Amino acid sequence: MTRPARVVIQLPSLQHNLSRVRQLAPRSRIMAIVKADAYGHGLVRTATALPGADAFGVACLEEAIQLREAGISAPILLLEGPYSAGELNRIEALKLQIVVHDESQLDMLGQARLPQPVQVWIKIDSGMHRLGFPTSDTERVWQRLRSCPSVAPGIRLMSHLARASEPDSPMTKRQLQIFNETCRIFPAERSIANSAAILLWPDSCQDWVRPGLMLYGVSPVEGRTSRDFDLAPVMSFQSHLIATKALQRGDTVGYGAGWVCPEDMTVGIVAAGYGDGFPRHSSSGCPILVSGIRTTIIGHASMDMLSVDLRAIPAAKVGDPVELWGSRLLIEEVAAHAGTIPYELMCGVHKRLRFEEHGQD
Repeated sequence: MTRPARVVIQLPSLQHNLSRVRQLAPRSRIMAIVKADAYGHGLVRTATALPGADAFGVACLEEAIQLREAGISAPILLLEGPYSAGELNRIEALKLQIVVHDESQLDMLGQARLPQPVQVWIKIDSGMHRLGFPTSDTERVWQRLRSCPSVAPGIRLMSHLARASEPDSPMTKRQLQIFNETCRIFPAERSIANSAAILLWPDSCQDWVRPGLMLYGVSPVEGRTSRDFDLAPVMSFQSHLIATKALQRGDTVGYGAGWVCPEDMTVGIVAAGYGDGFPRHSSSGCPILVSGIRTTIIGHASMDMLSVDLRAIPAAKVGDPVELWGSRLLIEEVAAHAGTIPYELMCGVHKRLRFEEHGQD
């Protein structure tokens, strides 16, 4: 691929971030969350680079199949469970684990006739009100699953936190209390901690933790960056200048002619745009690095190109490197400017880009 826009994945950073999870939750096993193509980093690439993870969490059967076909033998959990009874035989054959969060899934398992039973996690709704059984139903669900021939011994319990990224959230305190009280009578392994909880709520780190965003070197806490938590950014979105233009005061730049040169100046054109996953609504004023020097985007992003202010970089020339986000310009800052969250930027990186892996053995 000849186009200079590319994504660089730093595999050692993935391993560093997994080590940080181990430091923060030393008594917990780690389920690395790799759904949504590992948040845009590459599903198989990421799982292969994390042999130290105790298990992997995915959203659907198709993601699990990719991992098994790539030779990943670690436990894999379907975080939304089976969507239909027709999936259960494949789930059993691939030795996958499933989350059960709805009555319809209980019925699927009750009617199934599988060669071997499957490992099940019961999802409890501790207050987020998305997926999960009401706490009052936990014992009934537990007993029903224990008596089901398609369910393996060793049922586990899990829930999810709605506001873990807020250090003083009374809701998080309440959810933890509800989850712990609900689980108290069951001899089961437990899991409730996501990335934000691992970082801010150490008491939430129980038998299993489920890091997602922090594995990719991004802070889940608003107003704080990866550097605050000793996390190493894994993804770097890079390109280079493909043109420079000497413009005069009053000249306009880009579609809509919405940006007007305040003085005679040089403008650079970068080979990257919203067709690559850069957010179009993060245009004028968004930070960007050219040859390691901080400047800003001007005008609206195009599908394949961005315009940048080169007044602070008078020696800039075609071919100079550009970082749209990465280890020096953190994605948290770009996301804040775009009025979105890092998850959306990473998951939105387009697969037409060239992906490069750094740090492979």
